Amino acid sequence: MTDVSHEHAALIGKLGVDIDPELLSLALTHRSYAYENGAIPHNERLEFLGDSILGQAVTVHLFTRHPELDEGSLAKRRASVVSTVALAEVARTIGLGEHLRLGRGEDQTGGRDKDSILADTMEAVFGATFLSAGAEAATTLVLRLLEPLLADPARYGAAMDPKTSLQELAARLSLSPPTYAITAEGPDHHRRFTATVTVGEVMSTGIGSSKKQAEMAGALAVWRQLSSRA
Repeated sequence: MTDVSHEHAALIGKLGVDIDPELLSLALTHRSYAYENGAIPHNERLEFLGDSILGQAVTVHLFTRHPELDEGSLAKRRASVVSTVALAEVARTIGLGEHLRLGRGEDQTGGRDKDSILADTMEAVFGATFLSAGAEAATTLVLRLLEPLLADPARYGAAMDPKTSLQELAARLSLSPPTYAITAEGPDHHRRFTATVTVGEVMSTGIGSSKKQAEMAGALAVWRQLSSRA
């Protein structure tokens, strides 16, 4: 076994597919690492390929498994399952973050747990699987890892548009519409916003670098509390 394959042996075991070690290493290489190491290749081309594989696998699965859904419903469900939030959660379940090759700055600012980096790398891994083991193996991996998401798409749909999802859920539960209270602190160049979101007796807060981000984070937190009652 090569040094590269040994380094990622635990990840290969969780993926359960025979991926070429060099391709896997490339899939795990973020552009920040590549730029700090002489502009070596990074994973964005594999991410492009993996995005297509992911979309096809999920589309065919939903189309064949849910003949009762119309085009709009299929599109909405697919979007929730392949969203950045959903893919990042999949990545965390297999410990992908600890295997990332990141630049020092990205690593020091929490890059190993950033949704966008985890989701993009997950797609790159799908691309590497396709090139290493073929289309069938790549599709099988996608559907195996996404199975929990496919069974509960509403959760990830809420993460994509939490304010709308919260408003719809509140109406379904015959509760008053959500209210948002915003506070801000810090200098203009580093402003931090806190949104306090309330529906009935349920209240939570969200923090972000903009009012919109804070409201979305707070809305998602309240949605998660209320969804357990629905």
